[in-house]
Amino acid sequence: MAVGRQRVVLAVDGAGLERRVDLGEGQRQRVGIARALLQQPDILLVDEPTASLDPKTSRQIMRLICELCAERNLAAVINIHDVQLAQLFVQRVVGLRAGRMVFDGPPGDLTSEVLTTIYGEEDWTAAVKRGGEGDAQDVAAALDEERMAGMV
Repeated sequence: MAVGRQRVVLAVDGAGLERRVDLGEGQRQRVGIARALLQQPDILLVDEPTASLDPKTSRQIMRLICELCAERNLAAVINIHDVQLAQLFVQRVVGLRAGRMVFDGPPGDLTSEVLTTIYGEEDWTAAVKRGGEGDAQDVAAALDEERMAGMV
């Protein structure tokens, strides 16, 4: 098998894909991630990886990105508008409004006031409460436990 083909097979296998003709949205996201990793980037740029996905698949995709980046010692810049997912899976949030950075800090610092500054006036109570339930360290610890148990 040619080296290029081996890289494709490894990337597709690493992204958790089976060989299929019809791909769902989650599988398409996995293909996109695999294609990006084939380029052997120094930084993985990911634009809205959970758009149009159900909550379970969204978490799986975010978990996959985190795992693949950790395995490859790769940084990721993720454009995501799902506040809860960002709070669960990322270590740093950079909030932009009208092309200007208005926040740069850990997800635990995303208060209602900060979210209003980023997105505009809204009741952010649920987003702020949900974010406090888990942070990037909790997710990393859970992933480590799953790996040790052979689940991942």
